[in-house]
This record gives sequence, structure tokens and C-alpha cells, in this order.
Amino acid sequence: MSSADLFRKVGELSDVELALLLSIVANEHCLIQTEPEVLDSLGHELQLVRFNINVATSTFARIPALVACSEDTTLDAFTKGLLVESGDVEEYNGTGDADSIKGPTSGLAQSEKRPGKLRIADIVILQNVNLADYAIQIQALELIRTKRIYTRTAVFTAPKSFCVAIIQDITGPSLNNHLLDHIFMSHYHDPEDGFVNLEAASEWIEDDRSSSSSSSVVRKTVVQNPINSVERTFTETDIQTVVRRSKDITVTAEVKCYLQNIVTFLRLHRAVDGGITPRATKYFDTLIICLAPLHGLKFVTPSLVDLAARKVYPHRIVLTVPDRERSLQYGSDLAAVSAYLEGVTPESIVEDVIASVETPL
Repeated sequence: MSSADLFRKVGELSDVELALLLSIVANEHCLIQTEPEVLDSLGHELQLVRFNINVATSTFARIPALVACSEDTTLDAFTKGLLVESGDVEEYNGTGDADSIKGPTSGLAQSEKRPGKLRIADIVILQNVNLADYAIQIQALELIRTKRIYTRTAVFTAPKSFCVAIIQDITGPSLNNHLLDHIFMSHYHDPEDGFVNLEAASEWIEDDRSSSSSSSVVRKTVVQNPINSVERTFTETDIQTVVRRSKDITVTAEVKCYLQNIVTFLRLHRAVDGGITPRATKYFDTLIICLAPLHGLKFVTPSLVDLAARKVYPHRIVLTVPDRERSLQYGSDLAAVSAYLEGVTPESIVEDVIASVETPL
């Protein structure tokens, strides 16, 4: 595939599809946030990334599973929701009821009867896992780290190419810090950008948030024969092409220095209390080389470094509280520090650092 063809295909993707594609190319995991009133629609949209609704084909040739979590989600219910039968698309509401799984693989009993047919979904969509119990978040972290999940009777291993997409509303509580540190990148989906796949599927109807959270409808024409179609928006071959090209991307010494300066400035920023970890720097390096081939480039530019910084760090940054701000050790006034920190956000910190660091020519 030529760079022009690849660039054209990438240009046809929505922002949500592009975030998922970057995570798949990097073989990592992402966090997508949006407004609370459209969170359910975002979950359905991510399920439909699996399909091109207009031609009943697979967009990324991977099977998704949507697990909607809540404060009442149990550990057993969470692990069951991750499992799908090959060829099926599932939605699980995290309540622990066998009837709550949409599809033929309901409950642990069927897992015991047909262990050879069940597996972890290729793309796991975790909705509102930030509301779930601490043990659930740790289980999600273990899934990301080890690519394994344990039930009472079996151990399931994730596919080689595996992605977890965590979706939550922008106003909700934060995830566990350890789980956040294992998230490759974050993205905010503006409701005004719409839901391309969801809007194209005329049989998806959402009357209100409460009704859509308890049920879903999958077009039969999509489910019947998603894999055998030859017309795919973004094939597995295309994904592997991006992976190969990302390994040949050139990063000059000047650009590498620019990247390291951004990391240093973030760590030393007076409003930052933590979150600029070595793992974040590793993901920073990975994202810049994944972005380059999608822009038709064979090298990394400073603008790609800026874009990567906006995706890797905002969800990680831990804001300092006034009485922990560093300048207090040198005589700063607490009231003045409080006034300075008021209104500071992780996004504004990243923008402040990008504006402060000298850009290489």
C-alpha cells in the first residue's frame, strides 16, 4: 500500500476510530472520555467500529465486548463480561445476571460446558469502570498487564493483538493511578463531532440514557457475515503495514531532545504533583512513531511530538494542592499559591509546557 492510499484511509476515520487504531497499532490501551449524556452512545459507537454499517463489513476485523460497570458490579460478573464466543458480539451490563449478557454465551455455566469456544474479546470496552470497586479496577489492571483473566474454573488468555478501551464521562471520578499509568493514550470525544457509525445504523435507537444502558440492538445484516466480506475499511494487512512502517521512522537528535525537554518541564512544573512516570515517557516515544506513518511521514516532526504530549499526559498528571506546592518552601504566600492554582487543569499544564519549550527548527 502506498503512503497516499494509507493517508486517504486514515482520513476517512472518525476521531474515535483513529484513537482505537493508534492503540491497536501500538498494541496498547486507550481512555476515551466524553460528556455524561452521550456516554452510552459512545459505547455503542465503539462496538460498531467493529463493523462498517453501510456494507456490513468489519472495520478492524476484531470482535468487541462491551462491559458496563457500576458500583454493584462483582468480580465474577466482570470476568464473565470479558468473554465472547468466536463470531459473536456481546454487551454485558455488569450486574451478574446471566440474562444480562446479550448473546448465546450467557453465564459461567456455558463457559464450563463449552470452554473451547469462549475467549477474551479482541477489543474490550470498559464503560464506567472508574465507578466500580477497587478490586474490579485492579482486575482490569491485571488484564492489561498479563493479558490473562481467571474464572472459577478456567484461565483465559487474551489474543495476541488485544486492546482495552476504557470509556467514562469527563465529570466522573478518576481511575486508580496504577491503572491510569498503564493507559497508552487518552482522547476526549466532543459530542458535537457526532457518532458516525451509530448514526449510520438506522436500527440503533436511543430514546434516553436509561433505556440505552439496559439494552442494545445489533443489526442482523452486520452480525450474520462480518468476517467473510472482502470490502473492509481498514484491513488487518493495513494495520500491519502501519506497524512495519512505524518501526522504520526516523527520530533525529534534535527532536529527541525536544521530547525529553517536554518531559523534564512537565516534571518540574509547579502545578504537577506526580504522574510523569517512566512508563509515560515510554508511551510518549511509542506514540510519536505510530503517528508519523498515519500522517504519511517517514520521520517525526515537532508538531507530532506536541500532539503526542496532548494524548499521553493529561490523564496522568496529578495536580498539586496549595499546601504541597514547591515554592512554599522558599517563602511563597499560601493565598497567592492558591490563587495561582485555581483553574489549572492537566490540559493547560501541557499547553503551558509546549509553549515554554523551544521548538527545534
